[in-house]
Amino acid sequence: MICFSNLDEIKRYCSENGIRIIDFKITDLAGRWHHLSIPAVRLSEKMLTDGIGFDGSSYGFATIEKSDMVFIPDLSTGFVDPFCEEPTLSMIGNIYKLDSGVQRYESDPRYIAEKAEHFMQESGIADENIIGPEFEFYIFDQVAFENKPNHSEVTIDTVQAEWNRNDKHNSNLGYKVGHKGGYHVALPYDVTHNLRSKMCLMLDEIGIPVKYHHHEVGGPGQVEIEVELGRMKKMADATYLLKYIVKNAAIQDGKTATFMPKPIFGEAGSGMHVHMQLFKNGKPLFYNENGYSGLSDIAMYYIGGLLKHAPALLAFTNPSTNSYKRLVPGYEAPVSICFATSNRSSVIRIPGYANRPENKRFEFRSSDATCNPYLAYSAMLMAGLDGIINKIDPVKEGFGPYDVNIYDLCDEDKKKIKGLPKSLDEALNALREDYEFLLRGGVFTKELIDTWIKAKYEKDHKRISIMPHPAEFELYYDM
Repeated sequence: MICFSNLDEIKRYCSENGIRIIDFKITDLAGRWHHLSIPAVRLSEKMLTDGIGFDGSSYGFATIEKSDMVFIPDLSTGFVDPFCEEPTLSMIGNIYKLDSGVQRYESDPRYIAEKAEHFMQESGIADENIIGPEFEFYIFDQVAFENKPNHSEVTIDTVQAEWNRNDKHNSNLGYKVGHKGGYHVALPYDVTHNLRSKMCLMLDEIGIPVKYHHHEVGGPGQVEIEVELGRMKKMADATYLLKYIVKNAAIQDGKTATFMPKPIFGEAGSGMHVHMQLFKNGKPLFYNENGYSGLSDIAMYYIGGLLKHAPALLAFTNPSTNSYKRLVPGYEAPVSICFATSNRSSVIRIPGYANRPENKRFEFRSSDATCNPYLAYSAMLMAGLDGIINKIDPVKEGFGPYDVNIYDLCDEDKKKIKGLPKSLDEALNALREDYEFLLRGGVFTKELIDTWIKAKYEKDHKRISIMPHPAEFELYYDM
């Protein structure tokens, strides 16, 4: 990203690089970007101090009768948008309220991420929260869906899917990827390799370094891009940018990308595993050569906080009804609240290959990319810090370690391990009962938590729970 200090620097950059449009991107509550554009010559000092007005109720933040808000661009977030025909400089906006002058809005998700990092630093526990998400998603050639009172349908297609092996009507050169057989498949099976390389180079050009990309397990087009680790709020910004680039680059290539956790029945789901580290004065806090799997007491307490609050966390880290169609037994997605080393069936996995002090870490495996990353990453941090503050020992809490395949345990042993919520409704109920850890330091607000629960219950859970499913006709139509 391009970090500007003032209006003069922006104007100079626009003049030198032929920028004609300034674009502002602002998050809504759910985690989608909205945007507003102006001619570059119209950017003024007043916009950078007083902001640009918008309707906060349309973003999910305010009621209609009190919906006037403004956003002010963060000058450190500039990037040239690669998808605009006119040369366009884009920046991310912070949300402000107007109750008593122009003030930061306490429930702006981006501000919550700032407050979470500030609380961590003020606590004296750490000064850097370093995270690294792994982005799994599907790339399709076509998707069509409709939900009417008399018609429910979704159709997905991709040339590489095994269901097209006998396609006689279109060009068919074979090389279809089998069911759950896509992990690291090579060319010519990996038909989206070049597209992903293009995506990764775009990310690198705007300052988001990519670790690697590859085909994932799901045969009909599941892929992964993993980025290098970075500070939490910047990584939340990067999450929006990555999804923006992935979706738009796919469209440019005549394809479509989705981060839905479970778009295809019976195939691997798409998660967003989040690797975590804490540093203080440049020194890693999670390493102890004598600890379990090389982890320090601080790391273990952090894990304890994550696992103790996991049911409530899922309301932010897995906030869609579709999320819970991925979190089912029999796949790599976790369903049990536990930790272990090199074990992909546990919520917390400690990578066996990360053995040096500076890279000792663990990953939270249940989350997915339907989340608002500012809220999800902040909630994870607050849960971990709560574990450190209260010295929550995950071993004493019965969370493991379980260095076995959880799915292979006998029923009696499985019953000893607490399970993750099985639905969005369960996760929202857990958040209703367990949210105090999020309020520390004024990071989250009770208003935001209540608004989140209400929105997710009414717009997501309630709507889907009362909608007839085509499979129900198969099961019950003739009863």
